[in-house]
Amino acid sequence: TETKAKEVQKSVAKSLQKEVEEKEDLGKGIKIDLVFIPEGKFRMGSPASEKGRNNNETQHEVILTKPYYMGKHEVTQEQWEIVMGDNKSEKTNKSRLPVTDVSWNDCQEFIKKLNAKTNGGYRLPTEAEWEYACRAGTISAYSYGDSITKNDANYYDGSNTNTKEVGSFKPNAFGLCDMHGNVWEWCEDWFGAYPEKLVTDPKGLAQGESRVLRGGSFFVNGSAAR
Repeated sequence: TETKAKEVQKSVAKSLQKEVEEKEDLGKGIKIDLVFIPEGKFRMGSPASEKGRNNNETQHEVILTKPYYMGKHEVTQEQWEIVMGDNKSEKTNKSRLPVTDVSWNDCQEFIKKLNAKTNGGYRLPTEAEWEYACRAGTISAYSYGDSITKNDANYYDGSNTNTKEVGSFKPNAFGLCDMHGNVWEWCEDWFGAYPEKLVTDPKGLAQGESRVLRGGSFFVNGSAAR
């Protein structure tokens, strides 16, 4: 449950003498907010009864054995610019909007420079880490429940066509914002079929043709944000 997720998050962080939320200073007053995610076990994928489900969403048990930190928000244009020296988000160009128009390889270069600029340790999450952090103890289609509204996230419903500033919606139980909607989020994994049995610390296929994107965005419908 959400309540239990928050309790475990605080308890594990305290036992490891970690803060639930930390900040990374990038200079010029620009910071990255980080949220502690405890290790745990969850069911990844979706049940056959879930509305909007695709056939490749095989439900399976996943154990994550190590805690990690996730960015509280999607990477913003000002964060990208101070690390990379440019802004690829040509259509919007506003500091607190999420960076757009970046490939998986662009993100790898961003991470490389971010690690050089800081004490390091940054990487993209695995898909399992992403979904576990997004669910935050819930077992429903969304961290809000089995349905989603425009008060919950920024997705396409025939009217909006733009991104919104990060943190415009209520965070999930772990304290992460915009895990549903706004912009697609890259994961480390190659795209591939889910296993059918329990797996521990999965990292996806060793090689493939495309990388995993999760969370949906402002230009696709809410089902993609599951």
